[in-house]
Amino acid sequence: MLQRAVYTLLVGCAVVFAAPTDTVASISDATISKVKANAVKISTHSWEIGTALEALTELEWPSLSVFGGSLPPPVKLSSGTASDVIQWATKIVKAKNPDSLPLIDGDGAVGDPASIGTAVLLTNWTRTDRSDHEFSTAAGHQLTYLLDKAPRTSDGAISHRSEQVQLWADFVYMAPPFIAYFGALKGGSGGLSLLKIAYQQCKLYRKYLRDSSGLWKHIVLGSWQDNHHWGTGNAWAAAGMMRVLETIHHSKLASQMQSEQNDLKSWINEIVSASWKHQHTNGTLFNYIDESSSFADSSSTALLAATTYRLASLTGDTSHISAANKAYSLIKSSIDSNGWLRNTVDPETFNTPSKAGSHSPEGQSFVLLLQSAYRDYKAKQ
Repeated sequence: MLQRAVYTLLVGCAVVFAAPTDTVASISDATISKVKANAVKISTHSWEIGTALEALTELEWPSLSVFGGSLPPPVKLSSGTASDVIQWATKIVKAKNPDSLPLIDGDGAVGDPASIGTAVLLTNWTRTDRSDHEFSTAAGHQLTYLLDKAPRTSDGAISHRSEQVQLWADFVYMAPPFIAYFGALKGGSGGLSLLKIAYQQCKLYRKYLRDSSGLWKHIVLGSWQDNHHWGTGNAWAAAGMMRVLETIHHSKLASQMQSEQNDLKSWINEIVSASWKHQHTNGTLFNYIDESSSFADSSSTALLAATTYRLASLTGDTSHISAANKAYSLIKSSIDSNGWLRNTVDPETFNTPSKAGSHSPEGQSFVLLLQSAYRDYKAKQ
């Protein structure tokens, strides 16, 4: 009989327990439904909406996600398919300021509005009225802003901020997956160019943010920096590169980008490997991954575990599955009876736990991304 080691970690008033490393019981459908409802309800900022839309796609409509099959997706969908994603994306486009290139106000961020772009492109691709160009125009404007208007470093890294050139690890989840998806749908030489741009942005961000630890700093350049190895920043980077990789892999142009795919696999594995070295006995990662004075953070733990399952599904390398399973069980035990993920970092301060009674919108979506990745990994076993 499997022995369960019990380890207690105090985080404020929170107590969490260890879980088996070689087996894990799935989070129930009922719990996931509550988590999903909460994610949709509290996601209001651009990056929160984009992450929630991606989470809904991967969870509910896996065949339409970049992890689910060949790209482009079908032009015609059966009735009701992806209706929640399409309705939300439609609402964003209908409310868009016609004089603004970004899809939505990004609170000063260049990359965050682009996180909604993949859902807008999917909506456009599958629209029933083929004479309606509203969605393609909106997506095209968002791409134009990223590629032609946003500030950059001298070597071409697109800034995550509009008021100054500043690179945040978060950007890698927000913009490159959209650029890559645009390329996969466009196809041909133009599509190949966009896929290569998405790859190049990942490469440039790694150049600036990765250090000798294998982990990424959170924010560099500009008037202030965060040189700590923020857990969620590393998760954003690894998960964003994973989406770019799978977009290339499932596109019709994959054979022309073999070396780029190999690079992305290696870069994702760098973050995953470096992160799990600092996993605590109960399965959690700390907010600043390699700092013992930091605190446990379920948000980054969930997204890094999701990326670990995705990478293993693609490559067959199960080296870090034990760590992902421990993390999965930790996340399962961190969801309360109302479907709220506990023990999260405040996503707007980066360095303090979420206050009592408040919740992390991105953390809610990360649970859905984790559940989707875990389900798909198990289906391949």
